[in-house]
Amino acid sequence: MRRGLERFNKLVEAFEHLPTVGKKSALRFAYHLVLGDTFAGMRLSNAIESAIRHIRKCEQCGFLSENELCDICSDESRDHEKLCIVESAKDIFVLEEHRLFNGRYFVLSDLGDEQMQKLEAYLQEGVREFIFALTPSLSNDAVILYVEEKLKAYDVVFTKIAQGVPTGVHLENVDMLSLSKALESRTKA
Repeated sequence: MRRGLERFNKLVEAFEHLPTVGKKSALRFAYHLVLGDTFAGMRLSNAIESAIRHIRKCEQCGFLSENELCDICSDESRDHEKLCIVESAKDIFVLEEHRLFNGRYFVLSDLGDEQMQKLEAYLQEGVREFIFALTPSLSNDAVILYVEEKLKAYDVVFTKIAQGVPTGVHLENVDMLSLSKALESRTKA
């Protein structure tokens, strides 16, 4: 970058630190906000500042919230017997956007004592099924086994989302782990 444009360069660098934003996109964003639509730049700046100030993790599940508890944890109409365990708050957005689940969620960020105590608290509140919606991998299979082992004394059903061959994908394009899982989990036709 050229000297004398330190502020512009810093803006480009800030955009480059965002996931999936490369140099060209960062330059395009910076140019648009500085010279193309300064009002959009000010709105973006204000929205970022407001979000950083007011949004935090839900104390109970780990989703995003502007209050101590998120709207999902506060919603009494949701199924309180099912708990969907996910890797990140982003996963909750996906499931909620498509209205695929009407229970509650829990973001499993680590396997520490605090997380296990929170899972035990859900069981004491009446949760009867833990649904693991984790990315299929050997490490996540180990996580599932660990949680099951720690909570085996409780009357709870452990399930995980199905995995296998995606619709419309030819077998030649499916990885071996997915193909083997699909064969293991086959159902009656």
